[in-house]
Parts: sequence; structure tokens; C-alpha cells
Amino acid sequence: MISLTQVTKNFGPRKAVNDLTLNVPRGEIFGLLGHNGAGKSTAIGMMLGQVWPTSGEVKVCGHDVTRHRACALKKVGAIFETPAFYDYLSGWRNLEILSHYTARTSKERIREVVDRVGLTGREQSKVKTYSHGMRARLALAQALLPWPELLILDEPGSGLDPEGIAEMRQTIARLHRELGLTILLSSHLLNEVEQLCTRIAVLNQGRKVFEGPLDETKRRNQWVRLRVSDFAAAEAKLRSDGLISDARDGQHIALVEGVDTDAVVRKLVGQGIGVFEIAREAETLESFYLSLMNEQRAGKP
Repeated sequence: MISLTQVTKNFGPRKAVNDLTLNVPRGEIFGLLGHNGAGKSTAIGMMLGQVWPTSGEVKVCGHDVTRHRACALKKVGAIFETPAFYDYLSGWRNLEILSHYTARTSKERIREVVDRVGLTGREQSKVKTYSHGMRARLALAQALLPWPELLILDEPGSGLDPEGIAEMRQTIARLHRELGLTILLSSHLLNEVEQLCTRIAVLNQGRKVFEGPLDETKRRNQWVRLRVSDFAAAEAKLRSDGLISDARDGQHIALVEGVDTDAVVRKLVGQGIGVFEIAREAETLESFYLSLMNEQRAGKP
């Protein structure tokens, strides 16, 4: 559904996106992650034809966006940057106006999307009376108007309270399940990405530093929480004996494949290092992401 091939975007001397190749298969919820300034919004802007690539090829729904933008985006709905509405008009009237930018939309279709995003009963209220969560649902309704096959959502949970974030997550999952949509989700809310996405890519300073199934992030390192009398000495010994591949924050070690915690305890006790606690921890997307960023800062490939 989305294919970027060796895409670069320069703003003067700065490379906002650098040699990015990315593929989003049909039917997936695909997460695009990265810090502020990593290049996510620029990449999405190129997918939507709002930013022109300096070089490379951007295809959406099988069409080159730079040469056939209308065809590429015909079946695409998007929430990009901060959605703007006419506050003095009702949610319904906003949807009517916004639908005219693409093609006239029937009242039945507007009614359907209002119901799907949970705005029924408030669609005739002025947008200035809407909560932040209701505005987010109105933005999602607008994205659904053109009967999309692909949804591109840039920070759809931005500014929402925990209840609103949970509601948005449930709505996105339901739309994917019921309508069979392909969804590209860019978000800083790693817990939400972890619950929704099947595959992710991570950008850092305009470059892709990881792409793969979400399950792969959980297998990358087998982190173990370790409390000992001297962590630095324990880390040095375990590294020299080839039992661990990494360590972080003075309390976690990553075991080499095939090594279990009992081997670590025997080694440390044998060296006179007191072991107070040792326990495996499930890798989360947050810990994977932070570890990956630390590797990038340290200059590791």
C-alpha cells in the first residue's frame, strides 16, 4: 500500500529524510516511530503529496505520488498535523464542507462515519463546544469520508487524556477489523503502538534504523534485572566470559542466547560477588526503543 524507495528530502543543507526505503503491506497496522525531528512528518508529508522528495520514489496504492497524486490518494484518508475545523459550525456541517474538497458525499455516508467514530448525538453541536477527544473523533470521521483503503494517522492521540487515548485505540482497532483498512500510525505513545501494530519502523535523524515485526523487538535482547554487590565488576566478568551481550542502567543485563540465569548466579557467586536479585523481564517496545536510541548515540550499527 505504501512504498518508499531510496527517498531523500533536503531542506537547504539539512537532510530531513535520508535514503529511506519503506514498505507497508496491505492489511497491516504499521507503526512509524522516532523522536521529534527524526523525519516522520516529512515522510508522511511526501506520502500525501504535500512535500516533494528531493530524490527517490514514493508510491501509494500502487501509484507514484509525484506524478499521479490524484490516483495515488483517491483511496487514502489521513489525519496529518493539527486538523483544522470551522469552530462556529456544527461537526456535521464541517464534514459536509470538507467532503467537497474531494467529492460530494451523501448524507447517508456522513451519517455512517459519524456513527463509526462515536459522534452520534453531538454531530449538530458547534465544534467550539467539542472536547479535545471529540475533535479527534471528528478528524477521524473526516479521514473516513472518501471510503479509504488506507488510513495515515499522524499522532492521532496527541493531547488526549488516558480515557481518550484508550477510546482512540479501540476505534482504530475496530476500523481495522471491520473495514479491513491498512493503517500507518505515527505516534509517540509507544504503549499504544505496542497494542495496535503488527510491524514497525524506527527513524533516527532521517534514517531508518529498524524495520520489522513487533515480535522481533521482544526477541532482540533477553533483559534480566540484576541486583548485585558490585554491578560494574559483575558486568565486566560476565562480558569477559561471554555470558552477556549488553548491560544498561546499572541494573539490567542482556543474556547471550542459550545462557540462563542460573549460569550467571553460579559465575558471580564463584567470584565472590553477592547476588541479591535476578529476574527475567519481558522486553517492551519502550525498552527496545530506548536501547536502540542509546545504540545510535553510541555509534553502534
